[in-house]
Amino acid sequence: MKKTIFLLAFICLAIFSADAQLLHKNRNASRADSLRGSMRPERTSFDVKYYHLNISIDPYSKLIQGYNDITFQIDEPTSKIQIDLFDNLSVDSIKLGDDHLDYKREFNAVFIDLGKKLPENDVETIRFYYSGKPTIAKRAPWDGGFVFDKTPSGDHFIAVACQGFGASSWWPNKDHLSDEPDSMLISIAVPNNLKNISNGRLRGVDTLSNGYNRWNWFVNNPINNYDVSVNIADYVHFHDTYKDLDLDYWVLPENLEKAKKQFKEVKPMMACFEEKMGFYPFKEDGYKLVETPYLGMEHQSAVAYGNKYQKGYLGNDLSGTGVGLKWDFIIIHETGHEWFGNSITAADIADMWIHEAFTTYTEAIYIECRWGYEDAMTYLNGMKRNVQNDIPIIGPYGVNKEGSSDMYPKGALMLNTIRHITADDELWWNTFKNYTLDHKKTIVNRQIVQSYFEKHLGIDLRTVFDQYLTTTDIPVLEWKRKGKKYEYRWTRVVDGFDMPVDILIGNEKTRIYPTTEWQKLKLDDKDAKIDVATGQFYIFTKEALD
Repeated sequence: MKKTIFLLAFICLAIFSADAQLLHKNRNASRADSLRGSMRPERTSFDVKYYHLNISIDPYSKLIQGYNDITFQIDEPTSKIQIDLFDNLSVDSIKLGDDHLDYKREFNAVFIDLGKKLPENDVETIRFYYSGKPTIAKRAPWDGGFVFDKTPSGDHFIAVACQGFGASSWWPNKDHLSDEPDSMLISIAVPNNLKNISNGRLRGVDTLSNGYNRWNWFVNNPINNYDVSVNIADYVHFHDTYKDLDLDYWVLPENLEKAKKQFKEVKPMMACFEEKMGFYPFKEDGYKLVETPYLGMEHQSAVAYGNKYQKGYLGNDLSGTGVGLKWDFIIIHETGHEWFGNSITAADIADMWIHEAFTTYTEAIYIECRWGYEDAMTYLNGMKRNVQNDIPIIGPYGVNKEGSSDMYPKGALMLNTIRHITADDELWWNTFKNYTLDHKKTIVNRQIVQSYFEKHLGIDLRTVFDQYLTTTDIPVLEWKRKGKKYEYRWTRVVDGFDMPVDILIGNEKTRIYPTTEWQKLKLDDKDAKIDVATGQFYIFTKEALD
């Protein structure tokens, strides 16, 4: 498990859970949702230390079979633990040493009877044998499961994407964001005319007697369960370095020359990200881009790439401004997740905005590094068109449910707003970078993130986080003007909302401090033009009618 302040995270989740349930009162959770999303004694009693996933994948029958060795430490004495595996896959047997263990299945949860109560600090390893045909994704990565595809030359092209859907859709594990192994060995056997590329460093390839080769990849860092990946094809490989970081690229043979050109963007991206967010967090495991039959995914140290060697998002600009066509969306966004999501991980999927808001913001960070502040602001403001304000960004805790997809654009716009509330770029960027370094390889939640930025920026951000994360309203600055008198107030805001905002009076920038009560600003010139900085603060404006 990541070295974390998880007890604090767990307490803070409990504090916020009541509010979250009210916000999502019409989003019903099933017993299966609770089994997957909640932390009960069968989960809190043990801490996963290590996985060794050892399986074979048959591309023809689409069959997985093998085992996962699960090494764990007992935190609270227990005789029963929960491991997760989708119920369309068979549990063949579970062993502790030479003993076969009894188990019961309920939906996708497997409750394992350890045969005796294990004491605190005891370290044990169970071997979980399983087999079956995993779920086939219909539209990866937007739904979960395996993709069994073919390359243009007719070879097998196989990968998996399971964020949100669940890593337990294809391998048995403690399928909750709050517990990650300290390290992991991924051993995948595939026909010997194919290669499997997984996370971490290649430990070696074993030649088996059945016409298969077993590819052994070791991950030397904590890893999210949904990040664990297989990528199977007749890949070709090329290598580069950035400073002392290994850059490895695995692509289809027919795309080698395209990849050599397209992946040149990795080095300026790394330079930008390390300047603004600190060193690449998984140097021990290296950095890989692996071509996949679907668009992309943030698989730790083995980023899935399927953008077809185009700028933008499959040749489109999500912002509608043209700025998004200057760079390859999948390279930038999915690599941003190495810092946010893979290194810094949310304790509950309800706080998935901690992954996605910050990572979407890294798109603007990259733009600002390469093309300047104005282009970055143009891009972020273009993203406003993608905000739906359908449900709150924070989801209901404890039931494996995310909040709104607004966590991407609206979450990034919230961060940009906080930057401009700060009104000190040096302080903002130092705080942003130190946040990623101080919380690297840890589990966090909303309160931990909020408290860090409040402390280091010296700003009370409670109502800002409440407004953008827990409501579907964007703050409205209501105003009215008569001659030299200018009045303003906030509407459609949470109680106590008093966020400052900048306005331009002519060419002079002035900061005002609206509340929900009317306030007055005396103007020297009754004809002075007033502009509200809606490009820096994610707000709406409205003229009040007398």
